[in-house]
Amino acid sequence: MVWRGFRPGIYGSWEECKKQVTGFDGAQYKSFKTRDEAEDAFNTSYREIIERKGKKDLQNLKGKDKPILNSISVDAACKGNPGPVEYRGVYTDTQTPLFERGPYKMGTVNIGEFLAIVLAMAWLKKHKITDMPIYSDSQTAIAWVRNKRVNTKLKKTAANAALFDALQKAVNWLKTNDPKVQVLKWNTKEWGEIPADYGRK
Repeated sequence: MVWRGFRPGIYGSWEECKKQVTGFDGAQYKSFKTRDEAEDAFNTSYREIIERKGKKDLQNLKGKDKPILNSISVDAACKGNPGPVEYRGVYTDTQTPLFERGPYKMGTVNIGEFLAIVLAMAWLKKHKITDMPIYSDSQTAIAWVRNKRVNTKLKKTAANAALFDALQKAVNWLKTNDPKVQVLKWNTKEWGEIPADYGRK
C-alpha cells in the first residue's frame, strides 16, 4: 500500500507498488498480508502504523548510523524456549515478504534466526544478487553462520527431528557454498524493531 507516492492507493503486487514509489522523494509504503488490513491501515497515518509495531520510519531516520535499505531483514519467533519456532525474511525498505517457514516443534529463537539467515543467503545466490546485505538482530545466529557451526544446547528428539534436519542441511549448505554476502547486526536501539519482526513481544 502507498501513502505517499506518485499515486497513493492499495496495490495487489510489489511490482505495481514499486512504480508508484521509485524515484518519489519521501515515499511511504508498506506491505500487508490481506487487502482488509491494507484498507484499515490506509485510513491511518504511515508513521502511526510503523510506530504501532515498535518500528521506526526507516526512510527518515536521523543521525549518521542508518541501515542499508536495499537489504533483507530476517527474524524468528518462538513461543517458549524451547517451543514452536518460525522464521521469515522481508525486504528491509518495504517489508515485502520473501519467505516464511515453520512452525517447527521444539526450537529456539537463535535456531530460527540462523535458518533464516542461511535461507536468505541461498535466496540471494539463486537470484544471483551479490550486493544486498542481510540483517539479523541475533548476534548468536550471526556467529553461527560465520563459524558454519550451530552451537546449541537443545537436544534432538523425535519432536524436533524435522528442525534438526533443516539445521544440518543449512550447515551443509554453508560448508559447500561460499556466499559473498554481508550479514549485519540490526541496531534495534537506534532503528527500532527489525522489519521482519513478528510483533509478539
